[in-house]
Amino acid sequence: MRIALLGGTAGQGFGLALRFCKAGMDVIIGSRSVERALEAAKNVRAKLGNNVKVEGMLNENAAKVADVVFLTIPLVGLVPILKAVANDVIGKVVVSVIVPLEAETIGGAVRPVRLWSGSVAELVAERLKDSKVVSAFQNVAVEALLDLEKPVECDVLVFSDHEDAKQLVMQLAQKIDGVRAIDGGPLRNSRYAEEFTSLLIFLDKRYSVKFSGLRFTGIKI
Repeated sequence: MRIALLGGTAGQGFGLALRFCKAGMDVIIGSRSVERALEAAKNVRAKLGNNVKVEGMLNENAAKVADVVFLTIPLVGLVPILKAVANDVIGKVVVSVIVPLEAETIGGAVRPVRLWSGSVAELVAERLKDSKVVSAFQNVAVEALLDLEKPVECDVLVFSDHEDAKQLVMQLAQKIDGVRAIDGGPLRNSRYAEEFTSLLIFLDKRYSVKFSGLRFTGIKI
């Protein structure tokens, strides 16, 4: 199975690339710039060794050859990417990791952006009607993914209207050390996880920690 991370040269996309490669997955890092994609793949090998399976490609090429496609791009670039890859992801699992956040002009506080579709994941599903859209990883901090010396102590909520796709992404999530995947139900529930990220960022600042995460008690898996 080949995993593509569109926009995976930095931030959460790069963090997921590191973690999936560490777990032995076949990873493609996508970018608008092939040079940046190749450099990111080189950086993964520098951290994990030359034996890891990682490549760098343009976003469109990565989507074409991958089995599962992760969207880890900024919200502002989402619609153009969806138009560019729509035909290449027909029938495939497409995972939205995107959180709709904006910084307030005064004070710099982060708050969620309300979308007509209800959530980013639902917007993706509206545009990619022939793909199996899943939402996951919105509440996992970039810093936690990048710190390869420690497990990612966080539950990952996974949402989808396609049960087989949801189960697949849950299995992928649990390949990351320390992660427990939680079935969050239908795709419409994604809006709660997407908005909750702004509260986690606030808590990080309030308690002066690098990152905080979610753990759900009382759930036995």
